[in-house]
Amino acid sequence: MTAPLPWLAPHRDTPFVGEVLVPGSKSLTNRVLILAALGDGPSVITRPLGSRDTTLMAAALTTLGATIERDGVVWTVTPTGLNLAEPLTIDTGLAGTVMRFVPAIAALTSAAVTFDGDEHARKRPMATTIDALRLLGVTVDDGGRGALPFVVRGSGSVTGGPIEVDASASSQFVSALLLVGARFEKGLDLRHVGAPLPSMPHIDMTVAELRRRGVRIDTDEPDRWLVHPGPIAALDVEIEPDLSNAGVFIAGALVSGGSVRIRNWPEPTDQPGDAWRGIVPAFGGTVEQDGADLVFAAGPTLNGVDLDLHEVGELTPVIAAIAARPDEPSRLTGVAHLRGHVTDRLKALVTESNRLGGDAEELEDGIAIRTRATHGETFRTY
Repeated sequence: MTAPLPWLAPHRDTPFVGEVLVPGSKSLTNRVLILAALGDGPSVITRPLGSRDTTLMAAALTTLGATIERDGVVWTVTPTGLNLAEPLTIDTGLAGTVMRFVPAIAALTSAAVTFDGDEHARKRPMATTIDALRLLGVTVDDGGRGALPFVVRGSGSVTGGPIEVDASASSQFVSALLLVGARFEKGLDLRHVGAPLPSMPHIDMTVAELRRRGVRIDTDEPDRWLVHPGPIAALDVEIEPDLSNAGVFIAGALVSGGSVRIRNWPEPTDQPGDAWRGIVPAFGGTVEQDGADLVFAAGPTLNGVDLDLHEVGELTPVIAAIAARPDEPSRLTGVAHLRGHVTDRLKALVTESNRLGGDAEELEDGIAIRTRATHGETFRTY
């Protein structure tokens, strides 16, 4: 089979000035889909993101008994009764939210549910999900791998109660249990033990969405979430624009000396991408509110930065691309957990930055970019 030709990245000699309405948030879409499937009545979701990950989530929830009717930008979700007994199979693809969020839902059925995905998905850390389910009394067959594929053998209910997990590899392990905890007989008393949690805004997002649906969650103690048992109310929602995806357009404005208007920037929001408000000034740019929009503009020069991205690790690839342009060095830290994502993102960023003539190296918890990229080359993706 002939390999595809490299894609010619866009280039311009003049500043990029534009206006963008970015698609819906993937993180919100998949959380809202789950809560709608577990709700006490039908929910209508407007402007959900249409992507592989959200399509896989919708297919997984349909396999578990939900009904999802799509009419353009409106999806109507009828909850699942979870009255399932026949063996089922769920394709996770490479979607972390599917492989980590859905097994706890499968545990509420009486079916044997097999989870598997793309080849590389079998390399992603899943031991915390598997161990947590076992602590809750759920039978999981994984052949001792702590990874995909595995089979969740539910008994029709989960007792719940106190549980301790080390979720330092991914905040998704916490969100996965919180999303379903209200459906456990005794609710869920979840404690994180271990190194500091990455990407806390994603957990805050999960808690906020649960509370919007009437779920009572106590968060008085650090790294502890007490989810009280009870119904999850149906709720019609419109998905916010994905602020992480806004980053590529913001980057285009910064590196070309231009500006970009991101339409309908939500305020307030729990999305990690809201951090662009502070990241752009660190690079020497400006951020201005104009009605419902935010306008990001380049400054006179593009500065190097020293940023701790522990809370917003998903923004690292785009930030690293911007940091490859100034003449000043940059350090991006707090993101050791990115080595366990779909690919080893730190290694990939260093490798490709150096391929373009830069001088970058991996740190224990991030990357250092010492000199700017100087020439074009085939930039490989992973």
